[in-house]
Amino acid sequence: MAYQKQSDTYIRPSNIHKRVQLGKGTTFLPGKKDPSISHLIDHVLEHGYVILPSLFTKEQVDTGNSELARLHSEKTSGPASRGGRNTFEGLQTRRVYALADKSRALDCFPIHETLLKMNDYFLQEHYLLTSYHSVDIGPGERSQEMHTDDGLVHLPRPRPLMGIGTMIALDPFTLTNGATTLIPGSHLWSDSQTPTREAMIPAIMPAGSVVYFLNTIWHSGGANTSSLPRRSLTVQYCQPWIRPTENMTVAMGWEDLDAVPKRLLELLGFSTHDFMGYVDGRSPRAGVEMRKRRLVEWGMKNEEDERKKGAKL
Repeated sequence: MAYQKQSDTYIRPSNIHKRVQLGKGTTFLPGKKDPSISHLIDHVLEHGYVILPSLFTKEQVDTGNSELARLHSEKTSGPASRGGRNTFEGLQTRRVYALADKSRALDCFPIHETLLKMNDYFLQEHYLLTSYHSVDIGPGERSQEMHTDDGLVHLPRPRPLMGIGTMIALDPFTLTNGATTLIPGSHLWSDSQTPTREAMIPAIMPAGSVVYFLNTIWHSGGANTSSLPRRSLTVQYCQPWIRPTENMTVAMGWEDLDAVPKRLLELLGFSTHDFMGYVDGRSPRAGVEMRKRRLVEWGMKNEEDERKKGAKL
């Protein structure tokens, strides 16, 4: 990081004067605007979202669906893979969290060139993946509560853009199968404006398409009144500064967390804010214990493999 000298004082340079305000709802620091997607960016600036039709190939979609079918059959895919645990997740909705940990077959979805080019404009350099899981809305599911993805951040509007959300359609999104619904232009709203279901429109799109949206826009999962599930992936990105200066949960040894005072563990990040900070859809502490068991199993398997190799020599 470069510093500029003013007399005897060193000051970290600031780009705060370059921030852009969208209506009364959102502020952000624009990044590089790739000419090939400038029309898509302009649509997001005006409406808060854009649909990217058929961004992924049929082969990629087929791979995604077959991989999710495999994960849903695995006992290790987490409790939400068998059905939602609350109305926000959806009681008739199945979710597989921590997809980056569970499958290499799905790696193409978060790193598509178009999505990253869009992020390069709306998010600051070194932005992060903040959530990556499947959303399988089953028949009979009710409409999800209306929300913004930054709703747990209690800052007044206009507020800084915290992140980006995407929904990747592995099935066509239709009027009846639970297509994501949004309120166009609600990223421009002040805190005094209230969302209504009547103002929402469905993101109707074919399989392989993506709806890309700012996390200040009001949206929800739709009701599924059809006889088939609506399969999708949600990939969400956040600003690079939404994290502690020191990565405490990695720096902290996991050998004997019971010896650490509970309050200190919470401060170190072994806690959640509502659902923020979850590990595989569960508490961070449950995630640590799950990981420790896997490491033990991995070590035992390696020892057995070494013994077998030695026996053949």
